[in-house]
Amino acid sequence: MLTKRQKISATRDVRRHDSDTGSPEYQIALFTQRIKRLTQHLKKNIHDYHSRRGLLKMVSKRRRLMEYLKAKDEKKYKALVKKLGLKE
Repeated sequence: MLTKRQKISATRDVRRHDSDTGSPEYQIALFTQRIKRLTQHLKKNIHDYHSRRGLLKMVSKRRRLMEYLKAKDEKKYKALVKKLGLKE
């Protein structure tokens, strides 16, 4: 679970406007932050299979959102990938 400050700092650069919570860019940035935190957790807790399943679901959802964004606006997609440091 991310705190409000962590959410704001993770999505500050990708928000379309101040009250943006639904854009694909915002959601991808949020998923990326949650995936990073959960990956760190799983490195310490190797046998936490329930969290591993949640991680796989988050990665899958982020991938689908990225595919959607790429189909809609490839320029925004490439900018987002560069900002977040993801692979295409």
